Amino acid sequence: MRKLVFFVGGAGSGKTTIAKGITIKEHPVFLDMDTASRPASEKIMELMGHDPHDRDSAAYKLLCRDLGYRLTMDSALENLELGSDVFAVGPFTSEIRNPNWIHEELAKIGATVNDVEVKVVYVYLEDMAQYKKRIEDRGHKADEWKLANWDEFVQRMQRTEVQWELPGRSVLYFDNSQGTLEENIISVEHFIYGDPDATEDGVPVSIGEA
Repeated sequence: MRKLVFFVGGAGSGKTTIAKGITIKEHPVFLDMDTASRPASEKIMELMGHDPHDRDSAAYKLLCRDLGYRLTMDSALENLELGSDVFAVGPFTSEIRNPNWIHEELAKIGATVNDVEVKVVYVYLEDMAQYKKRIEDRGHKADEWKLANWDEFVQRMQRTEVQWELPGRSVLYFDNSQGTLEENIISVEHFIYGDPDATEDGVPVSIGEA
């Protein structure tokens, strides 16, 4: 069965790095929301007189946020129609709170969660200090607003429960604070592609959580 796997979580959690590590091994279609939307977002923000690198302000949310997810999901759905597995990376904060969102998206290609295996990997860190250090260390221009408005930004970083109704063991909350990168890639890869030692009965699954 074709797979649609979402890698979600806050900035600096390591969701993109883990997703890329598994992509190198398994070769699904890889779609990063920021990459898919960046050219359009930068041009829109510039034309409207805003910082083209901004990804967090109210102006960005109003002008570009939904566009970015639409571009990503249109590509994801097209590749699913072709029978490919797809990894979609992005915060998806509002989307995972909407129980109907995933079903509405799959319906656009005449699919359901019964013929597309949907999984969610929610990557998080133990505390906000770790997020801030990782964001500082990576040095992205798109993070400048986050760091300059940290007290406001961290209010958005609380872990969000996935509200989608999915069959089987479909949601993984993964603490990326511990372990080596390779160990963490293997753990998540086992969750997606199957390993009886990587999960327990029931939904959701948590790995690395006290």
